[in-house]
Amino acid sequence: MNAYAVKLALRHLFSHPAQTALLMLGVALGVAVFIFMSALIGGLATLLTLRTVGSIPHIVLEEPDHDPAVLVPSIGALVVLQKDLSRRNQISIWQPAIPIAEQTPGVTFVSPQIRGAAFVERGQAVASVGVIGVMPGKLSAIADIDAAIVEGSSDLLADGILIGSRLARDLGLRVGQIVRLTSDRGRARSLHIGGIFTLGVASADRQAVYMNFSTARALFDLPTGISRIEIKVQPAIDAPRIAARLRSATALKATAWTEDNTQLFEGLDAQARTGTIIKIFALVTIMVGITSAMSLSVVRRQSEIGIMRAMGAGKTFVVSIFVLEGTLIGLIGALVGTGVTWLALAPLPPVAQVARGGLPIDQAQGGFLVAVVLTTLAGALASIQPALRASRIDPVEVIGS
Repeated sequence: MNAYAVKLALRHLFSHPAQTALLMLGVALGVAVFIFMSALIGGLATLLTLRTVGSIPHIVLEEPDHDPAVLVPSIGALVVLQKDLSRRNQISIWQPAIPIAEQTPGVTFVSPQIRGAAFVERGQAVASVGVIGVMPGKLSAIADIDAAIVEGSSDLLADGILIGSRLARDLGLRVGQIVRLTSDRGRARSLHIGGIFTLGVASADRQAVYMNFSTARALFDLPTGISRIEIKVQPAIDAPRIAARLRSATALKATAWTEDNTQLFEGLDAQARTGTIIKIFALVTIMVGITSAMSLSVVRRQSEIGIMRAMGAGKTFVVSIFVLEGTLIGLIGALVGTGVTWLALAPLPPVAQVARGGLPIDQAQGGFLVAVVLTTLAGALASIQPALRASRIDPVEVIGS
């Protein structure tokens, strides 16, 4: 870039400081909108994902279905397949799958579990529950039960259970009381309540019962097998890819959480498109403002441009002055906007700590660098049309008038 062109561009900007400052302020405001929408849309997506999958497994490994293959004797034949309901759904040989899952990139927690349906009885009150038997040290691998305990302890003793707060309220239960648990296999056992938790998920708080892994084996008559293997991954959005890898590595049925939450993804996608449209409008507004200001500058400086052209300045030189001017407006305005927005968003808490009703703004997803680059490019593009107009000025007509 010609040093004299840079000098002239700066001179143009500083010749009307109030107008230049106002124009840069408009650019900064557009950049602030761009960054704010990026941080808000990204934060909302993160919060919805956390609230949706925070207490559920990202991948579930189960024994694959063993239904017989359908042999169609001829085209048009009607075949009825009766599913074998007498077979228990369990992973008989599950130990080799644990190290495979733990060593898979992206996997953070692996929890073998024994699950089954049961009834909790206290006097005449009966409630159906879902029992989850977990290994020692794996209680909070999937759902953070340790942090959700509101009464008692999270220790899972051989004769103790943990129940949700809504179940405790429905049955009038407190820590230390004895209840009778009868499994769907017909086995029953009296257990004491060691702790009460609140996950904030209605189904879990009303129906989930956690117990010791060994106790669950006896209660559901599973001497060797397990019901399923639950897995957490990071990031959660990679669950489908990791599930496919585990499916081929373990020969087990691998189900990612995304398969049961398609509506969530549709909502997030629509939300992201809305944010993109708003950001495009912000950039278009910036370009329109810069184009208008540059066009006014060309009209104001017709005589100056005519003199430069008469003294031998080429069209490329004239174009470079005004393109550089627009680029500087975009760059400086973008830097001011990003700086102010960063300072404004810095005190906000992380998305995971946002209180109910608060705005989940994720500063890390603000796209500060992207905003600066796009705004600078927008400033350069917006100045091209006025610059070309300036380069076409006839010095004879301008000086003669």
